[in-house]
Amino acid sequence: MDLSHRFSRRELNLLYEEVLYTILHRQGKPEPTYVADADELYEYVQKAFSMDPEEHHVILQRVRDLEKPIFCLKVTVKQAKGILGKDVSGFSDPYCLLGIESKRQEPASDSSSHPENKKPLKAVVKDMIPEDQTHRTQVINQTLTPVWNETFILDLDMEESVRHKLGELTDLHGLKRMFKEARKDKGQDDFLGNLVLRLQDLHCRNDHWYNLEPRTETHPDRGQCHLQSLMTHKKRATSLSKTQPSYTVHRHLLQQMVLYEILQHQAGSTSWDGELSKHATTILYLHAAQKDLSDFHQVMAQWLAYSKLYQNLEFNCSCLLHQITSIEYQWIQERLRPEQKAELAESFQSLLAYGISLLQKYRSVFPLSSPTSTLRLQSLLRVLVQMCKMKAFQELCTLTPNLQQMVMEALKVQGVFPSFPLQTMEENGKALVRLLVEVNGDLERCYKTWNKFFTNTVKVDLFSIAYLELQELVSTCSSQLSEGGKYMRCPPALHVDGPLALTDFHQWFKEAIPKWLQKTYMIALERTQRAIQVDQLMPLGELNKHSTSTVDLSTCYAQIVKTWQQLDWPDPEEAFMIMVKFVEDMCKIALTYCKLIKTRAEELSSKQQDEGDAANRLCIVVNNVEQLRLLILKLPAQLDWGRLEQRMEGIVEPEQIQHTLHNQLQGTITCLDHEIRDVVQNLAKKLDVGISRHIQKLAASSDSKDPEDSIIPLMKFLESELQYMNQHLVQENFNCLELCFHAEGCGLPTDALHITSDSRNRRTLVSVLLLASQLEISSEKYGAVTIKALYRPSEQKLRIEVLNAVNLIPLDSNGSSDPFVQLTLEPRHEFPEVVARNTQCWKNELHPLFDEAFEFLVPPEKCQQDGACLLLTVFDYDKVGANDLEGEAFFPLSNVPGLTGDEEAADPARVSQTRLPLMHPKPTGDPLLKLLESRKGDKEAQAFVKLRKQRAKQSKESV
Repeated sequence: MDLSHRFSRRELNLLYEEVLYTILHRQGKPEPTYVADADELYEYVQKAFSMDPEEHHVILQRVRDLEKPIFCLKVTVKQAKGILGKDVSGFSDPYCLLGIESKRQEPASDSSSHPENKKPLKAVVKDMIPEDQTHRTQVINQTLTPVWNETFILDLDMEESVRHKLGELTDLHGLKRMFKEARKDKGQDDFLGNLVLRLQDLHCRNDHWYNLEPRTETHPDRGQCHLQSLMTHKKRATSLSKTQPSYTVHRHLLQQMVLYEILQHQAGSTSWDGELSKHATTILYLHAAQKDLSDFHQVMAQWLAYSKLYQNLEFNCSCLLHQITSIEYQWIQERLRPEQKAELAESFQSLLAYGISLLQKYRSVFPLSSPTSTLRLQSLLRVLVQMCKMKAFQELCTLTPNLQQMVMEALKVQGVFPSFPLQTMEENGKALVRLLVEVNGDLERCYKTWNKFFTNTVKVDLFSIAYLELQELVSTCSSQLSEGGKYMRCPPALHVDGPLALTDFHQWFKEAIPKWLQKTYMIALERTQRAIQVDQLMPLGELNKHSTSTVDLSTCYAQIVKTWQQLDWPDPEEAFMIMVKFVEDMCKIALTYCKLIKTRAEELSSKQQDEGDAANRLCIVVNNVEQLRLLILKLPAQLDWGRLEQRMEGIVEPEQIQHTLHNQLQGTITCLDHEIRDVVQNLAKKLDVGISRHIQKLAASSDSKDPEDSIIPLMKFLESELQYMNQHLVQENFNCLELCFHAEGCGLPTDALHITSDSRNRRTLVSVLLLASQLEISSEKYGAVTIKALYRPSEQKLRIEVLNAVNLIPLDSNGSSDPFVQLTLEPRHEFPEVVARNTQCWKNELHPLFDEAFEFLVPPEKCQQDGACLLLTVFDYDKVGANDLEGEAFFPLSNVPGLTGDEEAADPARVSQTRLPLMHPKPTGDPLLKLLESRKGDKEAQAFVKLRKQRAKQSKESV
């Protein structure tokens, strides 16, 4: 009978009769781990067999009317140890007599039944039990640790008060001192020990070592005997016991209870873990004992029931591993009848076929969307592997193919992605793209999740199999298309014997690449033009002070970057040419944007005569171009130039890469810097009248007048005109100019550069005027220098790394320069003992790569003082005469990583680079210097003017 088949009503009634008979005629002292109450067991089986109360009572009454079974005790005498040596050799020749002692009165006191209180019984088996009811083991010669392993069946009469007496190990060669009335020539055996067990103290199944009791106190330590006992039935009166083998009946009973347990868990929306309830375990335990089923037959019944039910009901198959292990362990010891071997072999084949069918559909059967899918898949693979390793499987299923081969074949027949009918070229292209997106997603899941389970358990590389199958599918679907979407490349770790269907598949699209690139450029250009046409040059918000067109431009660039990433062209040389085209197009779009956005600002300003609105629009243009400049600077990382350069090793010279990619990008950055400077100059022209008017008022004011009263009108004017400029641009100029005033030791104190009004921090006349007259310094007109700065608190050292300088002004007659950088800590009166440091000089180089580090031993509090800064002065080395000035930059020290004592913040790998634009002092005649020079009583102002005139002179000579 197929275990997956539901029993008929008649079959259930016969099974129900069997289980009621088992409960009714249970034997032995109840086990603590099982259910002792018979009513609880009746209630459980009534539910498990879906019996209504009336049916239950009718069948139970019929069972009570049946003849009772013959109760038996199956005893196995295993071995003994520590027995007395009765022979002159010091050993004995022990054997064991055992039997049932009946009609003996029990002691009146209950306490006497306790093993510690009762007196040893002096009689021996041969004196108390008739010879025909006595069982005897073999004699083991000359040993004190005999091993018998002999089993006997003893019939029990449960209506009488009986004693189960297992006992007497005797010696065929006894000594007279043990039995003084016996003579050696009569051949009486010597007494070695005695053991009495009471039925009322025995469980249904027992396995213990028992102490042997002496007949006298002369030798109280007689050793121990190992006995196993099982209370069984003979001649059971149930119909199934008369007509079917015990093993088959037990298996059917197990099936019904397992089925009930699984359905109970499913009704409660929980997964069954393979553990039966206490009631089911009790009934199966009693039935197996009464039917005298071996452990092997019990576990085989469990295997047959569980493995069949797994194919019909969902539960965790890991519970099958226990049965697999038990069958494997006992297989050598057990021998089955031919029909049982056939049944076991059929169960192996059936589960194997079912498991393989699940693996063929693993994507749908074990979806990653379910949290338990991976565990279920892993459990199934482990069960299949362990089952196929069993000696029983290998002996019974000799013609079964190798499991690994079966799994590989099953995985190859996956038909997950259907092909699509031929339509228009565009529709086919879209369908191919959708197919490839799904295929790539599936391969990613194979690689990251499923593959490790198949590799670790059955040693099958699922990813390689899936790739080979899916690339064949993609090739079939794509072979009729001349242009389409993304292709698939063979992973480096995938080893195949022959060429793949998609080998050199990218060549199918080679002719279409120029059209794609041109179309990508035209779409981006058109979108940029439309974005500028509708741009009103108003800030997006308080924090984002650029306008809407930059958002569209950023989206266009992101789409181009994504196109490159998805294209992932396999041929390195062709990929390099595609990259050159992409960079060239994006640079052209950037320059076109600058031209169009300035035109758009002029167009909007021509319609309105308000000079303030025109200035605000120019501020937005500056912000937009600055935003575009940042986008361009991110392209090398977004387009992964480093990986491309690695692929190009040995194919394209590094100089060609530098010329075609890096120089092109740097040229665009330079053009954007010029565009920013031009717009700022236009902005300065628009502000010139207003600034001049305020400067004249300030110059005419007396020194006794409160500076704040004179500055506030100019501050309000500048705040109004520059309100739309990005704060970081304004702040850069303020910081650089403030450092310029405070540096070189004789600069103005930081406190003198600030005043407070209306609870806001405001700049003094010095900073305001310098901002108004030198806004173009952030455009890197004179080049820039890049550094990394950190402070090591454990060493109290300031570390400065001078990385490079770019776009320096050629100051030599050969059109180049010999630059080096001088580093000083300012103001000098705060760092009197710190000497200036110089980098190496680079010959004939406008973009020197210094990559030098310098350390200054200074306490952290000095660096944290207001106005403390690093002055970097770039000179052009001249053998004859003074060195020419390339430019100067100021770097504040107050926020250098590590100054607060955080060692992790001072990790060189975590410190970011800082790019500082080089500045030149204004030439003599600057109205600000004239204003400061007129303050004859201000020594600090006079010293500052002197130093700035010296640096201005150097600047004039250089420029």
